[in-house]
Amino acid sequence: MSLGWNEILLILLIVLLLFGGRKIPELMRGLGKGIREFNDAKTNVRKEIEEGIVEKEHPVTSATTPVNTPATASTNNTTSHTSTPLP
Repeated sequence: MSLGWNEILLILLIVLLLFGGRKIPELMRGLGKGIREFNDAKTNVRKEIEEGIVEKEHPVTSATTPVNTPATASTNNTTSHTSTPLP
């Protein structure tokens, strides 16, 4: 069952009478924000699902992650431990 032009016109007229001309733009802004937030959430869920599928197909193993051994720990040290003499 679809709405014809007469039904749509009647619904718009009732909305205009109920809310007035000033409230309709505010209602539409709120509706737009709600739709935008829904679409953002839907996109985020889709990305998380796709990342989970890719991660399941190609799992990250611990062999590919570098282990911080004492030999590599000294080469990865980025801080300097030089001290300056106090006057």
